[in-house]
Amino acid sequence: MKRIGVFTSGGDAPGMNACIRAIVRTAVYYGLEVYGIRRGYNGMIKGDIFKMESITVSNIIQKGGTLLKSARSKEFLTKEGRQAAYEQLKAHGIEGLVAIGGDGTFTGANIFYEEYGIPTIGAPGTIDNDLYGTDYTIGYDTAVNTALDAIDKIRDTADSHERVFFVEVMGRDSGYIAIPCAIGGGAEIVMIPETDTSIDFVIEQLRAGWSRSKTSFIVIVAEGDEEGSATEIAAKVSQQIPNMDARVTILGHVQRGGAPTAADRMLASQLGIACVEGLMAGRTNEMAGIINRELVYTPFIETITKQKLINPNFTKMVDILSV
Repeated sequence: MKRIGVFTSGGDAPGMNACIRAIVRTAVYYGLEVYGIRRGYNGMIKGDIFKMESITVSNIIQKGGTLLKSARSKEFLTKEGRQAAYEQLKAHGIEGLVAIGGDGTFTGANIFYEEYGIPTIGAPGTIDNDLYGTDYTIGYDTAVNTALDAIDKIRDTADSHERVFFVEVMGRDSGYIAIPCAIGGGAEIVMIPETDTSIDFVIEQLRAGWSRSKTSFIVIVAEGDEEGSATEIAAKVSQQIPNMDARVTILGHVQRGGAPTAADRMLASQLGIACVEGLMAGRTNEMAGIINRELVYTPFIETITKQKLINPNFTKMVDILSV
């Protein structure tokens, strides 16, 4: 293999630029040519492809977002779209790909290989940390610290005004952001998709706190909780406790931005190197990850279909520490 391509796809995550930098410089180190593909699969279809050198990735390791931009591609879901993408890669002489993204990105790469035989190694780039095959994903540590910083500030005003704050963090299918935010932020309650936390339980916990002379509360809500959004949950609770002074804060996309932490820069750099070396070793359709501090490669089909479970000890920690 002499020429590879790299692209980012799906939601952006802090550390993606650090990973791109590592991929480009590893390719240069091993004498490979590397081409950047802008805007994910959309750019692949349209031929938005350019040659990258070491200088191309100078001064980006500390920047959030992605130099290569990102997009979701409906066209790539079609046979015609994938055919167009293949023709563009062929025209540029690209023999292998490094994909930085999540399960949607890897699903597309898996299908693409089955149809056209283009080998791909993936780097897990998502703040949700919900990919099977790695303890941590690129961007997760930064997102948690960003959310936690906001929660610390919310705690100050909650205490000053004796209010209940329902704080919504990202996590459509996972509580991986919510759990460390709840533990690190001293929250009294956490609501995540993996566990059933009823409105009745929330009310019971609030009343139990008031009976112990607590005057302010933080409730962390993952956006995908079965009871609904933080706004919906706050409304349901307020119906049964009408005198409660409640506020809702939705942190939203602020969790995706900002300079990556040292941990994310290290992880992204390590995985970027592993992706290029994986391609050179003949690997394909695998995601590079870190499990128990060791580099591992996991087949895309497993990262896509297997569920990464929350450690039940973490939810127990929230219960113990909120007493």
